Amino acid sequence: GVDMNYKKASKWYKKAAKQGHAEAQYNLGIMHYQGRGVDVNYKKAIEWYEKAAEQGHADAQYNLGVTYEGVYVNYKKANEWYEKAAKQGHSLAQERIKEIMANRLE
Repeated sequence: GVDMNYKKASKWYKKAAKQGHAEAQYNLGIMHYQGRGVDVNYKKAIEWYEKAAEQGHADAQYNLGVTYEGVYVNYKKANEWYEKAAKQGHSLAQERIKEIMANRLE
C-alpha cells in the first residue's frame, strides 16, 4: 500500500549500513550498481558490497564477483569472491565457477 521511493529507501539503508548492518550494506550496493534512488556508481557499489561481504554476506560476495568480472574486468578478484560465496553454498557462484573452469579447459 506504499509507493516505492528509492531515494528514501537509500537514506534509511545508509543509516543502517553505517551501523554495520550487512543486509543494508548489500542493498546500498545494489542501489548504486543499478542507479535506484542514487546515481549509478560502481565504486560505491563495490564499497558497500565489500562491507557486507566481509561480514560473510554470500549475495554481496557473488555480486562483487559479477562486478569484477563484468565492470572492472579483474578475473582474479572476481574468482576470489565467487569462491567465497560458493563455499557458503551460493548456487549461482558455484555455477559461475564451473563455467569459468570449463572455459579454461577449452
